[in-house]
Amino acid sequence: VPVLQTNNGPGLTGLMTIAAHLVRQARKEQLLGSTAEEKAVVQQWLEYRVTRVNGGSSKEDIRTVLKDLNMHLEDKVYLAGSIFTLADILMYYGLHHIMVDLTVQEKEKYLNVSRWFNHIQHYPGVRQHLSNVIFIKNRLYTNAH
Repeated sequence: VPVLQTNNGPGLTGLMTIAAHLVRQARKEQLLGSTAEEKAVVQQWLEYRVTRVNGGSSKEDIRTVLKDLNMHLEDKVYLAGSIFTLADILMYYGLHHIMVDLTVQEKEKYLNVSRWFNHIQHYPGVRQHLSNVIFIKNRLYTNAH
């Protein structure tokens, strides 16, 4: 469990608590959602990240996560709808090792997730030193950098 020791107060524990604190410190509150509904959806996906993505390790768990996300992203650009949020960032990092290891056929099966993942990895400052999963001519490939 990650811990952030702050200069003025007790340490903060937990990925979501620390991430939300850092977002507020950076004055990027829009990453937590703008409306009450967006904030609730962001919180929902942050909880999903901790409980389902971090908690699941079996092939079946991974398939369930990808299936859930694929259905959710069917008519959305981002997890919270039309805005880029902390949920997209942390879900991207939670899924990166899974997406890199999927076969081309598996990536095609979860096309909405693949589209979203490709979009997020090209968002400025997100991917950094992680390998790039790219979409070329209706095929997805992994390109390690």
